[in-house]
Amino acid sequence: MNSLAGICGILNAGGAAWAFDALARRLSVALGIPVVASPQAFNYLLAFDDDPQECGASFIPLAGIRLASDKRLLAEAFQLGAVPTPRTYLVDSLADAERIRSAEPAREWCLKYPTGCGAGGHRLLTPELALPAGWPTPLVVQEFVRLDRPEVYRLYAAGGRLFGWVARRFPADTRPSPWVAHARGARYEPAGDAPDQAADAAQSALTATGLLDSFGCVDLLRRPTGEWVVLEVGTDGLFNHVDRDLGLPDREAEIDRRVAAAFWKWAGTP
Repeated sequence: MNSLAGICGILNAGGAAWAFDALARRLSVALGIPVVASPQAFNYLLAFDDDPQECGASFIPLAGIRLASDKRLLAEAFQLGAVPTPRTYLVDSLADAERIRSAEPAREWCLKYPTGCGAGGHRLLTPELALPAGWPTPLVVQEFVRLDRPEVYRLYAAGGRLFGWVARRFPADTRPSPWVAHARGARYEPAGDAPDQAADAAQSALTATGLLDSFGCVDLLRRPTGEWVVLEVGTDGLFNHVDRDLGLPDREAEIDRRVAAAFWKWAGTP
């Protein structure tokens, strides 16, 4: 363990700790600090039932964790930060969403479930669409960018530096979904170097959410016109965590290594 291990920990406690258990153990090995059930001076916060504001210093800022967990908050942060995204609206009702669809019929539209991960709950906006009771509002209405080959790209950041450009695609023997999610059968592939415009868009998204200097990832797609747009950002803690099960051992090891370096830069290198 590092010499600062006595005041640093992977904080994973309370009712949601089970969901982060595997990641907590992985981070403990990568960072050389223990998994703990009570706050330390410097924390990699994963789960905590009490007020997170009382847990001590958090490597990943609490505001960024909250933004990454809710696509309604992301939409507002992206607008304020001039982040390039598909056209997105927050509306109060399905009738309002339908008015957007009717007013711009040349575009396809979808409703994103605001707190879902892995594209869980997302729906294409069609005239006959009905929503389950209790769907959170405001509704996130976003332009759906249809591609001949569905694919999404991901770029990571740790300690202020971008890295790890990968693509997520459906294998040839897998039925594709409109939602290019790992949970729906899409798989990660190395994609070389990130195009400059994609990297700029990703950096603006991470800056807008306050995650650039800690750890986060950005999902992007390229319009048929060639423009890169941001779909969402992700990070670790409280609500979700960044998928490490990439099937790409070198990339997985790089994530661990860069996150560890960023954590110790933040906490103070022993």
